[in-house]
Amino acid sequence: MSKKPYVRLDKNDVAVLLVDHQTGLLSLVRDIDPDKFKNNVLALSDMCEYFKLPTILTTSFETGPNGPLVPELKEKHPNAPYIARPGQINAWDNEDFVKAVKATGKKQLIVAGVVTEVCVSFPVLSALEEGYDVFVITDASGTFNEMTQKAAWSRMEQAGAQLLTWFGAACELHRDWRNDIEGLGTLFSNHIPDYRNLITSYTQLTAGK
Repeated sequence: MSKKPYVRLDKNDVAVLLVDHQTGLLSLVRDIDPDKFKNNVLALSDMCEYFKLPTILTTSFETGPNGPLVPELKEKHPNAPYIARPGQINAWDNEDFVKAVKATGKKQLIVAGVVTEVCVSFPVLSALEEGYDVFVITDASGTFNEMTQKAAWSRMEQAGAQLLTWFGAACELHRDWRNDIEGLGTLFSNHIPDYRNLITSYTQLTAGK
């Protein structure tokens, strides 16, 4: 396996694509606990808000069985481009979606969606083909089972995508705790119970100093 150079996420050069987190499609996710999965999706959404990352929302055939976008995402990103694709399975086949991505002017893309081997993999592979650095948030993307999950991850990774979690992405974007302790600590505490305990302990220890 060839070794690729370390390409780091840069908060000044990244856009986020949230692909097909739709109420119907979420019912298909079985490779991760449903409650944990939704928490991870909302954590990624909060990460976008915290770092002020350009975010694009898209759905596929939402008037059909795929269903509408998860309402929390629209509420968190009321001003984000929202592309309701009439039928294209690969979001990159939709002209408005590609225009929205290119309009961000960013060279790095963070991608998450449902289901992993289709709604995530297809636009990821297409974006890689056009020269973007692509980072897939594995724990905010879901599919039928572990076998299809691994097949999708392998295909994207072999094409050049980087796989990481929302927590790993947040840490790489932040770079240095001295940039902000309370803000990042709050983001983590809101979505990771163990981290909430850590921050509570830190707050108590540092109170009055």
